Amino acid sequence: NVGGKGKVEMSRLKDVFESLGYNNVATYINSGNVIFVPVGGSRQKITKDIEDALKAKFGFSIKVILRTQKELENLVRQTPDTWVNNRLNKCDVMFLMDEIDSPAILKQIPHNPEAEDVIYLRGAVVWRLDRSKIRQGQVLKIIGSDIHKKLTVRNPNTVRKILAIIQGKASDKL
Repeated sequence: NVGGKGKVEMSRLKDVFESLGYNNVATYINSGNVIFVPVGGSRQKITKDIEDALKAKFGFSIKVILRTQKELENLVRQTPDTWVNNRLNKCDVMFLMDEIDSPAILKQIPHNPEAEDVIYLRGAVVWRLDRSKIRQGQVLKIIGSDIHKKLTVRNPNTVRKILAIIQGKASDKL
């Protein structure tokens, strides 16, 4: 559901994952976050199976980015605890599709080191700035770019909450 296009009800999204035989399927907030335990297969196979099922069910392509519990744990552990989204800070986790997942991605994302903190962590770029410096920031210029089409953004508060949910109910099976 980006820009009002391709809206999918979370309950219907959950149904697709359950129809694939995945276990412990849950969704979190209305932005396409699905938590599940797959029944086996490689990341590529699971991704393809999900994308194919989504297209068959909804009639349009939806790109999927998968992250395991261990990958989220590493990401959260390496992201400074003070990097949060609140009234003083703007912070985002940009989950990268495999084709752009490399430290070299930082060279393609415009940023102002005097105002913004930008770090590459395997599978993601994490960005933070003080809201008082928002006009000095450059990262948001990627919106609408080719790079932007190959990532999905969540705020770190959401990522931490998803990890907490996973740690309470799922295992790292990917």
